[in-house]
Amino acid sequence: MAESAVSFLVEKLATFVEKEAKLLKGVCGKIEFIRFELESMKAFLKSAESSQEDAPELKVWVKQVREVAHDTEDILDEFILKLARDHGHGFMRYFHKIKSSMQNLKARHHISSNIDEIKSRVESIAERRQRYNFTEQSASASTRGTSWYDLREDALLVEEGDLVGIDEPREEIIKWLVDGEPGLKVLSISGMGGLGKTTLAKRVYDNQQVKANFQSHAWINISQSPKIENILRDMIVQLHKEIEQPAPQGIESADRIKLNQIVKDFLQQKRYVVVLDDVWDSNALDGIKYAMPNSSFCSRILITTRTADIATGSLKSIDYKLEPLSLEESWSLFCKKAFCGKPCPLHLEHLSRKILKKCEGLPLAIVAIGGLLFAKDVQEWEMISHSLAAELENNDRMQNLRKILNLSYDDLRYDLKSCFLYLGVFPEDHEIECMRLIYLWIAEGFVEERERMTQEEVGQRYLKELINRSLVQIAKTTLDGRIKSCRVHDLMRESILSKSRDINFVSFASEQKVEERVRRLSIQYTCNNALKELNLPSLRSLLIFESATSSTSDEQFVPSGCRLLRVLDLGGSSLHKFPKEIPVLFHLKYLSLRRTEVRIIPRSIGKLQNLETLDLKHTLVSELPVEITKLKKLQYLLVYSYVEFTPFQPFCYITGFLAPQGIGALASLQKLCYVKAGGGRSKNTMQELGKLSQLRRLGVTDLKKDDAKELCHSIEKMTDLRSLNVTAESESEVIDLDLLSSPPLLLQRLYIKGCLKKLPHWLPPLNNLAKLHLRWSRLRSSPLIALQNFPNLAELQLDNAFDGETLVFEDRGFPKLKRLVLGDLENLRLVSMDGEAMPCLQSLIIGRCRQLDWQSLLIVTRGLTLLKYLRFAEMPEEFALAFYSHGSNRMREGILQDCYEELMKRIPEVYFGWWEEDRWVWYDLSLDSFDAIKGRVMNRVEVLPEVS
Repeated sequence: MAESAVSFLVEKLATFVEKEAKLLKGVCGKIEFIRFELESMKAFLKSAESSQEDAPELKVWVKQVREVAHDTEDILDEFILKLARDHGHGFMRYFHKIKSSMQNLKARHHISSNIDEIKSRVESIAERRQRYNFTEQSASASTRGTSWYDLREDALLVEEGDLVGIDEPREEIIKWLVDGEPGLKVLSISGMGGLGKTTLAKRVYDNQQVKANFQSHAWINISQSPKIENILRDMIVQLHKEIEQPAPQGIESADRIKLNQIVKDFLQQKRYVVVLDDVWDSNALDGIKYAMPNSSFCSRILITTRTADIATGSLKSIDYKLEPLSLEESWSLFCKKAFCGKPCPLHLEHLSRKILKKCEGLPLAIVAIGGLLFAKDVQEWEMISHSLAAELENNDRMQNLRKILNLSYDDLRYDLKSCFLYLGVFPEDHEIECMRLIYLWIAEGFVEERERMTQEEVGQRYLKELINRSLVQIAKTTLDGRIKSCRVHDLMRESILSKSRDINFVSFASEQKVEERVRRLSIQYTCNNALKELNLPSLRSLLIFESATSSTSDEQFVPSGCRLLRVLDLGGSSLHKFPKEIPVLFHLKYLSLRRTEVRIIPRSIGKLQNLETLDLKHTLVSELPVEITKLKKLQYLLVYSYVEFTPFQPFCYITGFLAPQGIGALASLQKLCYVKAGGGRSKNTMQELGKLSQLRRLGVTDLKKDDAKELCHSIEKMTDLRSLNVTAESESEVIDLDLLSSPPLLLQRLYIKGCLKKLPHWLPPLNNLAKLHLRWSRLRSSPLIALQNFPNLAELQLDNAFDGETLVFEDRGFPKLKRLVLGDLENLRLVSMDGEAMPCLQSLIIGRCRQLDWQSLLIVTRGLTLLKYLRFAEMPEEFALAFYSHGSNRMREGILQDCYEELMKRIPEVYFGWWEEDRWVWYDLSLDSFDAIKGRVMNRVEVLPEVS
């Protein structure tokens, strides 16, 4: 964490000197000296942080660097805070100006003396580095050495009896290796460290069927710093040793080109298999692929890697994602290690399950922790279950697990290290909403804009990279495949907490101590006024995840003395009022009151001059004060809530907010959701939106016909707009968006809810459009003709959008469509498809289209060769029963029966659902579901008129 702290501070020092040069004439030179010294330390820190656990004196030095960086940042922020004063108006303004100038003299003197002290400390740290001869070479040498190779050799020597859950993946990979398909193919076994990728690959490599199928075999250890020449030499030696011949002379001095040619000549007429174990990036693969002849001999390359997309674009590549052990397999392995294969004693079962849950199916962790617990008493089991982070850091028996977990972290760039370590503030088992996480990263300064990429887009790329490296798991995705939430493996989280020195996760119920110097504090439970007792002058981030109190007091949520806070997330707490301490937090960049009972935002919010994100989603706030327009740095403004999805949602299920007059002054806004168009200021608000030229996402509700013209003119000025959501005031209100003459050509997502006379004429030029939702459009002519040629449209949703009886998907229409939703099309009877329409469709969802003919749908789905998911909601039971093989198939004769049989073989997921007693009840294609749906039909009771 020292490296990221120093990197952040170096940039901050440069900005500070530039802005405050006039005020700090005598200090700027000293600050520049500090900046240059820290800059020179930064490169060394990358190696030093990885090796400090093996070098105690280096660990002390890294700690000193981190602390001086944090102290310097505190001094700068305190100085800026003293300069940032509200001087009032009139005489009071004059009085405060005089008073402030006197205070500024004191502040300059104070910062000058503090900078002198910091300069002295930095000089001392630099001298200590020279005294102990800390070099990048010594640091990197101490961290790698032979220990990593020793760990890999241990994985290769695992006894067959100690293996659990390996049979099925081994057979799958062997089958792929010997499948006989001509040409060279690459298969990568990916997953987080400790899953057993190397062990699995070795069992495949040593299999007799594999040995017999290939003429030449080679196993190559790649590691994190591969030298291509050494890899090729190792391969040459192994290949010649296998045929009992000496390696060619001169290979020790041969260059890469010569070595490539030797390997290629040897393998040219052979069927070979090469295992590349522990590939960290694509450079190693790219470096040797020219030595691998791509002939017709069915040769294979097998890779083990922690990075999921390592082999993408390399020949014919397949990724086999190795899954964690099942609960049953995990329990079997745990008992082997903790109890020598005997059953778990009853008095230890609860603790065993609790500890095993933290392992989350990771074989190495189960083996390490099971071995650690062997022959220990109940008290020691209790201690280990509560302090796994400490055991990871301090227990020698856990060092292999610790090193393997740390390797993935050590390999990250410094900016990704900061993002990853920040995940330690989230509680155990907590699902992290992706956009919330990205906004937090932005506020913390971990994410910077790049050329043609916003901070949000950079943050999304960082998150995907952490997921690809198996450091973060996907918890939930949206129906169109985008990542909605993620989580950290519990053991990886424990490793984060043991590594990070400025994160403190606290549950006040456990009375855990909070250090004064902690910079990021995460709280799960609050009790009484415990927060008020905390004195945390260096605190930069405070996140509260859950409140166990029902108190309506707002004072307990912001500790006193935390004037330097940048991040305050009170989402989900029992907060009822806007805390009065918040407006004094001048440095605050991120404020979330999401899912609280807050109703009113005070005028004093205008004091938060550095605020970039204001998240009021799912609060009771319906209007913002005009002072919000003073927040010139505000980028993300989220003020809305929506009801949970049911089949009977009201038309207006999203509630937005009334924008204050002059909202156009928020020129930095990139995301604004959702602004109400209704009210007396309606037209003026729609005009003001035109000043927000940097908007990338805009949501508007309660739109009236008379407001559409102003909205269209404003949208024309939003050339960076990527997402637009427009909802009419009522289901009968016509949205006339045809007044938009030049649409934002970068638009990717478009949601229109309301009556349309016709589809907007400006839709065809939107080549970047990936998602389109039309709801309550009630179009009389089919929209498919106008939409079928969009080159990148991946999701189309039509809810009550078409009043006709027939939808025809024409040949080669919708070339990239992956998800199609048809809902509430009351008159729809027939769906047909010509030729090769929707060739990429994977998911088809149909709801409340009660007139739809199941036979036409069956024929259409036969042509959708990639369809994997089929779901029906609130359809007639008779429609559902036609898809079951358990009933009579007299209705499915000839081509219909052929379509049915082919469909059932190809689509693994088919579901039917009805809304029952305020919840969805779903049925699959099992016999039990068939009987249940048939029972629904039998239980329907017709209400007959009474006969007098």
